[in-house]
Amino acid sequence: MAARSNGKSTSEALAEILGAEGGGLFGQVRYSVIAGCDEAGRGPLAGPVFAGAVILPEDFRHPWLADSKQLTKLRREQMRPIIEQNAIAWGVASVSAAEIDEINILNASIKAMHLAIAKLGIVPELILADGNRFKPYYGPDGAEVPYMTVVKGDAKIPAISAASILAKTYRDEYMTAMAEKYPGYGWERNMAYPTKEHYEAIAALGITPEHRKSFLKNIKY
Repeated sequence: MAARSNGKSTSEALAEILGAEGGGLFGQVRYSVIAGCDEAGRGPLAGPVFAGAVILPEDFRHPWLADSKQLTKLRREQMRPIIEQNAIAWGVASVSAAEIDEINILNASIKAMHLAIAKLGIVPELILADGNRFKPYYGPDGAEVPYMTVVKGDAKIPAISAASILAKTYRDEYMTAMAEKYPGYGWERNMAYPTKEHYEAIAALGITPEHRKSFLKNIKY
């Protein structure tokens, strides 16, 4: 059952942002199928970048979607099945470390978001992407889907917050599994972010196939 609270729906949050920014073209159209998308894992030294895309029902509200970055790990894990069970559609995708090295992290992050949107099985009427960079997404019929970038969108738009939670929890799950495959780097704790523990492990153990070589150009290993 959709949780109801004093929180806003995705369309209400969008209307508030558009009202504050003057609306423009987006304020002249009412969208009923809105997909929020976000990535997780742009900064780590290893592992894929993950992305989530979520379409929430108009009447879905939940207090924990107010700001996904403020959630504890436990609360994100608790929210994941709530999102998956209540969303009209959701998708999670990733782009590998090897491809990140090939096309750079920005392009890989956007590609992961595009792949996650494609997994929705529904072509949204509007895409809301966290941050300030995105590239046009085309549906199966070749038509471009309108999109809008929202800086700090995971704290403003419920669908983006939901997408952020899915991307983060699936990436954490992946890195925890990789920590067992490649022990010694502390990935079960640092999730491959550039911590002192991780740098020291690279110096002592070298790198793994999961490491992003383009992120380690100034590191001896």
